[in-house]
Parts: sequence; C-alpha cells; structure tokens
Amino acid sequence: MSESRRVIDAEGLILGRMASIVAKRLLQGERIEIVNAERAVISGKRLMVIENWKSRLRLGGAGKGPIHYRKPNMILRRVIRGMLPYRSAHGREAFKRLRVHLGVPRELENVEREIIPEAHVSRLRGRYVTLGEVAEQMGWRR
Repeated sequence: MSESRRVIDAEGLILGRMASIVAKRLLQGERIEIVNAERAVISGKRLMVIENWKSRLRLGGAGKGPIHYRKPNMILRRVIRGMLPYRSAHGREAFKRLRVHLGVPRELENVEREIIPEAHVSRLRGRYVTLGEVAEQMGWRR
C-alpha cells in the first residue's frame, strides 16, 4: 500500500463521481485532503435537489439518529463514508485517511491540487447546484 498524500480541489467536481473515486483511492492506502468542499456540484434541477436533501432532515429524531450534517465538508465526508465498508477495520482505517476542508487552509495554499477529470462538471449537459447552496438551504450558516 502506498502512503502518498494527495490534495484534491472539489471545485466543479460532481459529488457522487468524485466520492466514488476518492473512496476507491482511500481503500488503496492513499491519504487524501479535499479542499473547497462547498464548491462541489450535485446534478439535477435546483429545487428538486434541494428538496431531496432537505427531506433527509425529517428522518429520525433527536437522540435516535441518523445524524444529518449541515456543513458541506461534513456532508461530503458522509457521502464518501457511505461508499466505504466503514464497519470493517479496513474501511475505518481508510476513512481515517480522509480530510475535507471548507475553502483552502493556509497550510495547503501552496500545495499542488489535483482535479479529477472523470468527475468534472463539464461532463454534465444539464443543470446542477453546488453543495454550498444545498447546505445553506438545510440551515448551514457560513
């Protein structure tokens, strides 16, 4: 297993495609830091996507779960966790190698950032909404 550290810029990347690629790479042993989490995009009509994500907030209850995050970096972490076998030791170790940031932290400003071409928004022909917009509609305050 390789222990390389990669920095991925999520700006303009499709959420699901990026998450599946990142999950696969985490399982292979890479350490990954994702920056600009709020600028990842979700495909679909704006109102439909927002209503779909807001409907998740109505599930469960206080103290019963499931926990629904409102911060874009935590939403992105949860999406990636859903693509990992996190209940096994191998999956938990992979998930620990992931860091997700809002914006670009100072220590990563001068680091070369990778873009995943298979997940770029230019592959979409239709409409999309950013993860930051969805999070704001769910109650996230910057």
